[in-house]
Parts: sequence; C-alpha cells; structure tokens
Amino acid sequence: MPESASAYRVRVHDGAEWHEIEAKSGANLRRVLLKNDLSPYTRWTESVHCGGRGLCATCGVRLESPPAPVHWHDRLAARYGYPRLSCQITIDRPLTVYLLPQKRVWGDRNP
Repeated sequence: MPESASAYRVRVHDGAEWHEIEAKSGANLRRVLLKNDLSPYTRWTESVHCGGRGLCATCGVRLESPPAPVHWHDRLAARYGYPRLSCQITIDRPLTVYLLPQKRVWGDRNP
C-alpha cells in the first residue's frame, strides 16, 4: 500500500492477526478502525460507550510510537501506562495499533 502525504498505513493487530488499512491524514483513529470493521471495543463495551467524546475510556488501544497526547485522559494514560483512547488520536503518521480484546472495560497498565 503506497503512502503519500495525504494517507498513511495503519497496521492493526486484533489479538489474533494483522490487518493493514490506509487512513487519510487527519482522520480519527476510532472512526477509521470502525469503518474497517476493527472495533476498539469489546463485547462488554460494544453498545455502552460515549460515542467518541473521550469520556468513557472504553476505546483504549496500545500504540507503537504513539503521537503526543492532547486530551487530558490520554495525558494521564501515557503517564501511567494505560491504553490510549482511539477516539482522541488524529492520524498524522503511519501507526501500529494493538486492539485489546481481553480488556473488561478500560484495560490495564499491562501490555
């Protein structure tokens, strides 16, 4: 998949296998994941979440080389090792994302 300044490769591990998708620069990670049938939610949170407003922390994912956090929750998550909120990440580079299919609600500090 070729990359350009307007699109980036996003590699996603869903807990079992890798997926490669392309995302436009400036796109929201949560929306890109959902559009590609790669939900950041678990069966516990699939229908009970804030819809991407950064309030519930149920869309947490792990990232290799994550962008600097801008949302208050993501600043705390980055500081204490919790998953980052996919709803608060703007795609501005190639990303490697790990979905957390075993999390109950928010995830934990362990990778």
